[in-house]
Amino acid sequence: MQRGLTFAALCLLGVLFGPIQSAFADFTLTILHTNDFHSRIEPITKYDSGCSETGNAKGKCFGGSARLATAIRARRAAAGPSILVDGGDQFQGTLFYTTYKGRAAAEMMNALGYDAMTVGNHEFDDGPAILRAFMNTVSFPVLLANADVSKEPALADVLKPSTILERGGEKIGLIGLAPADTDEASSPGRNISFSDPALALKREIAKLETAGIDKIIVLSHSGFTVDREVAAAVNGIDVIVGGHSNTYLSNSSDRAAGPYPTWVSTPDGGRTAIVQAYAYGKFLGELTVSFDDDGVVREAVGEPIIMDSKVPEDVALRTRIGELAIPFAALRAKVVGQASAEIAGDKAGCRGGECRMGNLVADAMLDRVRSQGVTIAIQNGGGLRASIDAGDVTMGEVLTVLPFLNTLSTFQLEGRHVRGALEHGVSQVEKGAGRFPQVAGLRYAWDAAAPPGGRIRDVLVKQGDDWVAIDEQAVYTLVTNNYLRRGGDGYKMFSEHGMNAYDYGPNLETVVADYLARNTPYTPYVDGRIRRVE
Repeated sequence: MQRGLTFAALCLLGVLFGPIQSAFADFTLTILHTNDFHSRIEPITKYDSGCSETGNAKGKCFGGSARLATAIRARRAAAGPSILVDGGDQFQGTLFYTTYKGRAAAEMMNALGYDAMTVGNHEFDDGPAILRAFMNTVSFPVLLANADVSKEPALADVLKPSTILERGGEKIGLIGLAPADTDEASSPGRNISFSDPALALKREIAKLETAGIDKIIVLSHSGFTVDREVAAAVNGIDVIVGGHSNTYLSNSSDRAAGPYPTWVSTPDGGRTAIVQAYAYGKFLGELTVSFDDDGVVREAVGEPIIMDSKVPEDVALRTRIGELAIPFAALRAKVVGQASAEIAGDKAGCRGGECRMGNLVADAMLDRVRSQGVTIAIQNGGGLRASIDAGDVTMGEVLTVLPFLNTLSTFQLEGRHVRGALEHGVSQVEKGAGRFPQVAGLRYAWDAAAPPGGRIRDVLVKQGDDWVAIDEQAVYTLVTNNYLRRGGDGYKMFSEHGMNAYDYGPNLETVVADYLARNTPYTPYVDGRIRRVE
């Protein structure tokens, strides 16, 4: 009896079952992913704020955990081996986080069946203890490679740089990244230090490769720009599942920032596939990746799936979400005013120039404390988290825009440090950094072509009915939020040089709601207070 197959037999197999190489098919993995969910447990409008029950019934809403649950279940059933991962920032954004901190997020993520996530900067908003409580509750690993947590008792024994999952008999390594400036953008405390993502990845990839892992996926809450830089500098990354920049990648939309996936060549001649699925659960990312026997990516294809009304909500999960919402239902339904047009507060607009929402919030802040001699208001664009559509404005919508429960802070600052604050604020526009300064009582121009640190051109302050150049030696009285006043988003000049600070004013969301009530119907506007020159 012959050992093996004759040529004729091989040909017959080819006729019956297709080309013989299909018997040695590549390993195919489907990666389902979300990022920057920001507590949007309930459906949202096209403006990313809360959507009413009426709007949802009319098919005008998107996302929500119950809709995602249906989509995830269907896509997993249709796929072969799959994983569900998150690119960070599940925390912060709605009353579900304000009320329950990480508990509601953990319950929803467990219900949806996540396999891993990375830490985003907002996971540190309430300190390491709240993150630890979340990690104690979830049924999957939470990862972070570019931070040293060894001196932080709440996290040292649980927050690991990477993990290994097994699917279809294959092992997959996952590594987590957070923004390198998380110590400025959030509240991780003094015991945690953050480092360069590329160096951290090289170290962790070497460990995984030594353990025989040749399929590596990075969950990166670093932003699309940093992800591309990292991919171009580090070998061994097959896929980067991104977050932080709320980037929409797509092969079918002319509004996308790039293709899905976006390919980047690596130093050794390979390539890395980068994906991101906008934010707030409006899309479910789905990337199907084929690996050869050596763990090299042969192909990666997919597209974010829109979570619109065509995707039905999981009934049981929707009921549970309704129960969780009971404690704050009356508060967020309260109408505080009307808007005559959309108050745009999108991330791209408010982190790179004057925006309608920035003017509203800064005007409201200054109006509240003007009688105290305050003449300048500065609000970070990153503190504005949504737009508000025309019509009735509810307290729930205001809280979606301003979810951090910041208080008004007043203090005094020399003019030279006011200029320094503006320089700092425009120093990372290219990265979409949240430090961009929205202002009132102040006008400034900045040169986008100049290097950071030398971008501010004209700074004018209101003097009576006139606008005059700022006096760098004079002392001005400012209002901001307590996060910035204490040095958040890198505004160290506020904490180090501010004088006579008072950080315990009314909550910012209350200030804005009251301002809308006094000025209803409110007409949103821009007036040229921030000018970009080149």
